[in-house]
Amino acid sequence: MNVKQTITIESLRNISVEDFLSLLRQKSALEVQFPNGESLIVQAKVELAPLPILDGYVPQGWKEEIYKH
Repeated sequence: MNVKQTITIESLRNISVEDFLSLLRQKSALEVQFPNGESLIVQAKVELAPLPILDGYVPQGWKEEIYKH
């Protein structure tokens, strides 16, 4: 995972949730550094729009025809 920015937990205490989410959206992944040396990687997940439903049909026996050759 390609982390583009590291921030400390102390700096997170001074920003709002909205600002944190905005920062995460811009960077896609953030590493949060804790005072004891541990770190946590937070990554944004973008949901894809559903695929369109197309008109049409799948003929009966299509799978068997593929494997005949």
